[in-house]
Amino acid sequence: MLSNLFTLILLLSAAVCGVALARRLKLPPVLSYLLIGIAVGPHGLALLRETEEIHALAEFGIVFLMFSVGLEFSLQHLKAMRTLVFGFGATQLVLTALGGGMITWLVFDQSWRSGLVVGLAVAMSSTAIVAGMLSERFELHSRSGRQTMAVLLFQDLAVVPCLILLPALAGASDDLLHSLLIASAEAGGVLLLLILIGQRLMRRVYDTVAVYHSEELFVLTTLWIVVGLSFATGYAGLSLALGAFVGGMLISETAYRHQVEADIRPFRDILLGFFFITIGMMLDLGYVMFHAAELAIAVVLLVGGKAVVVLMMTYVAKNPPEAALRTAAQLAQAGELGLVLIELGRQLGLLGADAFQLTLSAMLLSMFIAPFLIERAARHAGQLSRGDWAHKAKSIHDISTKSFGLEGHVIICGYGRTGERIGEFLHAEKIPFLALDIDPHRIKRAAAAGGSVLFGNPDRTEVLQAAGLKRARGICIAYPDSRAAERVVSTIRRVRQDIPIIVRAIDEGDVARLMAAGATEVIPEVFEGGLLIAAETLGQIGIPIERAVEHVRIARAAQREKRTKA
Repeated sequence: MLSNLFTLILLLSAAVCGVALARRLKLPPVLSYLLIGIAVGPHGLALLRETEEIHALAEFGIVFLMFSVGLEFSLQHLKAMRTLVFGFGATQLVLTALGGGMITWLVFDQSWRSGLVVGLAVAMSSTAIVAGMLSERFELHSRSGRQTMAVLLFQDLAVVPCLILLPALAGASDDLLHSLLIASAEAGGVLLLLILIGQRLMRRVYDTVAVYHSEELFVLTTLWIVVGLSFATGYAGLSLALGAFVGGMLISETAYRHQVEADIRPFRDILLGFFFITIGMMLDLGYVMFHAAELAIAVVLLVGGKAVVVLMMTYVAKNPPEAALRTAAQLAQAGELGLVLIELGRQLGLLGADAFQLTLSAMLLSMFIAPFLIERAARHAGQLSRGDWAHKAKSIHDISTKSFGLEGHVIICGYGRTGERIGEFLHAEKIPFLALDIDPHRIKRAAAAGGSVLFGNPDRTEVLQAAGLKRARGICIAYPDSRAAERVVSTIRRVRQDIPIIVRAIDEGDVARLMAAGATEVIPEVFEGGLLIAAETLGQIGIPIERAVEHVRIARAAQREKRTKA
């Protein structure tokens, strides 16, 4: 018992320090988990050994990962992106898997079964790394962002048949087709049974639970569904993760999807962290050192090969060079689902020890360099044409036409709820404004309401100039992401030093960085919201409104003085 507690304490301590450091360095937490596994594992400092308990935790991490993937499996979303998902996504997976398989078979002298496992594994890219970075960079709705997310969505779907294929490959001897047909029939029967029963029962179960208004019962029910369906598919000889995926998919069609996703997130993130730690523990540093040349070739082939495949596809799809470069960089790494497949291949005996170590090492290294590669590609793409849409004369022309004749107007960057409220106040004062956003849904909604909102990314100088930056009287940046806001502030200050820039910030911790970038005033929502609540509380209990406002004024002054001293 004490030994197990020591293991848990060691892992939690390392995870706390590692994730905190990753957040400070603005890196995905998955990289810190991998480094922890490498450091404390049997091939590193040997503080921990690969035990059944640790592998059980890791397997539950995969179960919850696939459950989350199932929750994201929206038929409406899939239908809206069907061309990109099943065209662009399927092409990427097939070409990359074939290329990886051929290289493994011919260059590294492995069997065709090993080549197929490696090809499928390296074809997967990291949703955890890429989606997080695209969101932080405000690029989910750019052309490259949509293409990347379509590929990632198809990969999430494709991993399900892969989980059926690999056990069939391991069990096949002479008649592979017969084994695949049997495995597919068994899987199809089990999944059909689960879906038919689940569709009728899932909504009823949650409707019944919701009556009791108990968060504890709601979470317990979700855990029961995840574990129960995983047990069902595991008992049928299929993957545990497959049952979890079905459970998530069934819940995604109910009204309880978002509540379930919020409740399950802590379990998923923590257990998935243990999975990445166990993957890191498998990396043999001695093997990496003694096979550095082979490993370097494998990494170049993995990253370069995936990038070349995506570049060819984007060329056929008539992407501009900058969008092609961004998409290629965003997909040119291995991913967490690929690690699932490569580990399953090892467990099933489809990969030898050397092939497993070489592939695992190359995949992990590609994930480590992914954030830096994406950042570098984005900068180079910006130098090519200042964004994957800015080269289009129509976009610039639309903004220039709308801003033509505007003098002394305000430019609003980001037209979410905060930007919309700012626009209402400006309109009430009869002050002209022009808002820029890259979310098509917000632009359509604003157009329907009569707002002046155009498609454009304000961190590009051409866009700001087209919006009349030199004639504007002020700029308000209403982004929820402080890093994106910082880039816009820096871009503005390169053109105009005198214009006031008011920036929205979520937390007080972002204020100093934004002020250093050139912001005139930064409004931290948490701090200001607290002041308003405090003032309203005083007013409601009988304190004169003048005194309440004075308290607010004093608190703001003290905060400004504190920032100045800092």
